[in-house]
Amino acid sequence: MRDKTEVAAVQMEPKIMNNSKNLEEIMAGIRVAAGMGAELIVFPECALTGYVFASRKEALPYVETVPGPGTMKLEACCRELGVYAVVGLLETTGNKYFNTAALIGPEGLIGRYRKVHLPYLGIDRFLDPGNEPFKVYQTGIGNIGMFICYDCNFPESARIMALMDADILVLPTNWPEGREKVPQYVVPTRALENRVHLVAVNRIGRERGTGFIGQSKIVNSRGDTLAQAGKEAEILYGEFSLAESREKRVIFKPGEFEVDCIKDRRPEFYARITRT
Repeated sequence: MRDKTEVAAVQMEPKIMNNSKNLEEIMAGIRVAAGMGAELIVFPECALTGYVFASRKEALPYVETVPGPGTMKLEACCRELGVYAVVGLLETTGNKYFNTAALIGPEGLIGRYRKVHLPYLGIDRFLDPGNEPFKVYQTGIGNIGMFICYDCNFPESARIMALMDADILVLPTNWPEGREKVPQYVVPTRALENRVHLVAVNRIGRERGTGFIGQSKIVNSRGDTLAQAGKEAEILYGEFSLAESREKRVIFKPGEFEVDCIKDRRPEFYARITRT
């Protein structure tokens, strides 16, 4: 059974209303990262479309179906290179519009996640909240769960995927200025408290007056930062041990100091958390 998985976080600056250019840059990033040995390559939230739209109507020409034209081209790229990629985009189905992350691999489109928690910011002000439960996808490089940006501020999001045996959590983001504490504190906490690996990938640049902070991170299941970006375009690399993320019991001193973040839970006392 495999143990090591090589991951990459592609911090980039998507151009709003320019899906074709963004797709070219995404596929170029996949090729570069794959050439460096990456098996899972992650891009920012709304990497295909841009984020700071002024209305739902303005965004409509740039939303895509999943599967659709963008994901089909990404499927061909991932199939050719034998890699997995997670890419953020705006998705439409019927009269609904979602902030979505698509997971694509050598076998094609594997799954998608629709952002559940929507802040009052950018296009999220005008979208529909995600209408599907969190999922974990079993792949040849580990069990992968997805959430998007603001979702990570709700610890239940990461925990439910940890309970579904996620090895790696993928977090495409659009952290704007003022959210520096999220990559600094929240991301490593989500990894540590669940004993899961986490790849958080932010965008950079300014879009219609909103500045984005970069600071993408690759964090292992011990809460250690393996790689962190600044505010420029770059690709981060890291290596995860699947055995490490699957061992929830931490032994500091055998027989005297041991903890297990899953077994030690007391869910019978948590009922209020899920009350509406």
